[in-house]
Amino acid sequence: MEPLDLSDFELKTVIRKLTIDDYDQLLEMAHLCFPGMLPWDRDQIESQLEVFPEGQICVEIDGKLAASSSSLVLEYDPSLEWHNWKAVADEGYIRNHKKKGDTLYGIEIMVHPDYRGMKLSRRLYDARKDVCRDMNLARIIIAGRIPGYHKMSEKMTAREYIDHVLNKQTYDPVLTAQLSNGFAVQGLIPNYLPTDLESCGYATYLEWTNLDYVRGAKRRFHHIVEPIRICAVQYQLRTISGFDEFAQQCEFFLDTASDYKCDFVLFPELFTTQLLSCVKSSRPGQAARQLADFTEQYLDFFTEMAVKYDVNVIGGSQFVVEHDNLYNVSYLFRRDGSIGKQYKIHITPSERKWWGVVPGDRVEVFDTDCGVIAIQICYDIEFPELTRIAADKGAQIIFVPFNTDTRHGYLRVRHCAQARCIENHLYVAISGCTGNLPFVENADIHYAQSGIFTPADAEFARDAVAAECNPNVETVIIHDLDFEQLRRHKESGSVQNWNDRRRDLYRVTYREGDQTFEI
Repeated sequence: MEPLDLSDFELKTVIRKLTIDDYDQLLEMAHLCFPGMLPWDRDQIESQLEVFPEGQICVEIDGKLAASSSSLVLEYDPSLEWHNWKAVADEGYIRNHKKKGDTLYGIEIMVHPDYRGMKLSRRLYDARKDVCRDMNLARIIIAGRIPGYHKMSEKMTAREYIDHVLNKQTYDPVLTAQLSNGFAVQGLIPNYLPTDLESCGYATYLEWTNLDYVRGAKRRFHHIVEPIRICAVQYQLRTISGFDEFAQQCEFFLDTASDYKCDFVLFPELFTTQLLSCVKSSRPGQAARQLADFTEQYLDFFTEMAVKYDVNVIGGSQFVVEHDNLYNVSYLFRRDGSIGKQYKIHITPSERKWWGVVPGDRVEVFDTDCGVIAIQICYDIEFPELTRIAADKGAQIIFVPFNTDTRHGYLRVRHCAQARCIENHLYVAISGCTGNLPFVENADIHYAQSGIFTPADAEFARDAVAAECNPNVETVIIHDLDFEQLRRHKESGSVQNWNDRRRDLYRVTYREGDQTFEI
C-alpha cells in the first residue's frame, strides 16, 4: 500500500483580507445566509476595501470562501444613531470611517451554510479583536440579528426572548455565538432591518471591551510574555461499538480544550487501539493491520476537529501500513487544516513481537502558529539524541504521546522526559492511556500519569512539574507555558547544559537521506 497523500485530507484554512476578486463568492454566500435580503452591491464592497481594507476579513477553506466579516472605525458618541445601520455604515460604503476613531463597528458577519458548525464566526470575532488591539481601539460595537425569534414571537416579546437566550433557556444561532465570544447585550433595537423577517426586524446592541486599550496611545502595546496554553488528555480506553463512539469521546476533549482557549491538545499513543474492541478478534499482528484500516477516517475526523475547534491537535498515534510495512505514526493536525507526521523511530521489543512494527528514520520538527515543536512517541523520549536533534532544529516543546502498561514503564517515560527538559532547556508534555481493553492482546492494561514538565531552575515550578494528572483517572490538565522565560533560562540559567556541552569530546552525528549532520 502506498503512503497516504496527506494533502487529500487537509482542510487548508486561511484567514485573510477580503479582495474584490471574492465578490462573486461573497454574493452567493449572502443569498444563502440572508434569503430575502438585498446583498452588498459590487461598488459598496469596492468602497469598503478602498476605505478600510484591514476591517474586511474572510475565512477561506481549500480555496473557497467560507465566511466573511465587514467593519469600520468610528468615534464613540452615545448620541450616535447606533440603531440606524444605514447611517452608521454609510449605507454600506463606510465613507464615514474615522482613521483616528476609538470604536470598531461590525457591519456584518456571515458563514456559508456548508461550513456552519465549524466555529468560523469565532475566528472572525477573534480577528476583529486583533484589529481592535492592533489599532488600540477601546471597543467593538455590533448590532446582531436574532434569527430564532420569529419562531417564538407569538409567545413572547423580543426582550423576553433575549432574556431567555441570556439565561441559556433558548439557543439563538447568532446571539448565542456573540455572547460566547465575549460580547455583552447593551440594548434592543426595533426596526433595525425591517426586511429581516427571521428577527422580526429586531437587532441586539452588543459591545466588547478591549482591556488592552490605552487612552491617547497611537498603537498597541505588545506584551513581552505571550503564553502558550497546553492541554494533555489522560484518556480512558473502554469497549466501544464503532468509530462514531470513538469520535464522540475525542470530540468531548477537543470541545473542552477549545472552551479553555488552548493552543495545543495532546492525545496518547495508540489510543486508537480502542477500536479493536469493535472488530472481529484476530491474532495481534493481523489486528494491528485491521486498526490501520481506520486511518483515513481518523485523518478526516481530526483534520475537521482541529479547524472546527481552532486548536492544534497532536492526535496520539495510529498504525499505518505503507509498502506493506506497519508503522506507528503520530500526526499533527494544525488549526489551519494542514497536517504533519512523525514516525516512531525506536520500536519496543513487545511492539516487534506482537505487531511487527517497523521503525521510522527521521526526526521531524513542525512550524506552528505558536512556535516550533517536535513529537516523540513514547520509547523515543528515552533516547536523548533524538531530543538533542529536535532542539538543534529549533523545537521548544516536545510532545510525547505514550502508552504503558505498568508503573515501571510509565516512570521510564516520565524520568526521561524530565531529563530532556534539563538537557535542552525546553518543555515536554506527556499524555497516556488509562483503563482496560479485555481480549485486546498487548493493549489490555494501562498505567498513566500525564504531565507537563519544565527545566529545573528557580524561575520554574519547585519540582520542575508545571502540571500533572492524578494517576489512572480519565481527565485533562491545562497549563500555560512561557517561551520568553525559556529563552532567558537558556541564556542565563543557573546551569547552561546546552552551551556547556563538551563538543571537543563528543558529538551527536545523524543522517537524513544522503546527508550527515553533527551537533
